[in-house]
Amino acid sequence: MDENKDLTRKEQREEIIKLLYAFDITTENPELEEVVEYVRESVLGVIEHKDKIDEILVVNLQKWKLNRLSFVDRAIMRFAVYELYYTSTPFEIVINEALNLTRKYSDEGDNKTVGFINKVLDNIKIYLKK
Repeated sequence: MDENKDLTRKEQREEIIKLLYAFDITTENPELEEVVEYVRESVLGVIEHKDKIDEILVVNLQKWKLNRLSFVDRAIMRFAVYELYYTSTPFEIVINEALNLTRKYSDEGDNKTVGFINKVLDNIKIYLKK
């Protein structure tokens, strides 16, 4: 995928979500040889820290179970939690990018999924600042 070298950061985030989605379905490590470093490091980071990321999600998914989320929503939120917890990317950017991905790949036009993910990520932001 040499075309990955010319992807914007937004497009790279979309590739990350697609790879995490596939990983969640198959549980097989994704093919990462031909992706840019940011995509590779992010996907491997989420996979490596999946247990801790899921623990943070479970604590903040009020009245929801992790396995009740769609594969797409789980991929988006796992990547967001990875960025919130393991990188220095500002919380506002992480949450905004997660909501943009939700609008594109998950929301059905009623903003319910966007609102739900926004609430969960806001809870996580507060939780992590403690």
